[in-house]
Amino acid sequence: MRDVSAKVSSLRTAVATATLRASAETVAVVREGRAPKGDPLPVARTAAILAAKNTPNLVPYCHHVALDLVDVSFAFGTDAIVARVRVVAIHRTGVEMEALTGPPSPP
Repeated sequence: MRDVSAKVSSLRTAVATATLRASAETVAVVREGRAPKGDPLPVARTAAILAAKNTPNLVPYCHHVALDLVDVSFAFGTDAIVARVRVVAIHRTGVEMEALTGPPSPP
């Protein structure tokens, strides 16, 4: 872990995206909220927020950062869903790893 104690706190933002490829039929089911076990997007949004908030527990050498915002959005293509996570904090170190930890990883 790096010593950031001499740095001045400033506005830090980072954005990360993940593209989840699936059949057009599967993407349509998710977009239209017809999944048999319920809408997966609220669960994915919650998981992304929890992952971003727990980055120091998941990624070695990451500082604990009090996040001011974790914004999760989804965009739909014909055969893909793009998850976008934007993280904002006022801190002495960046929030890139928190943003990268948020989106689901493709297989």
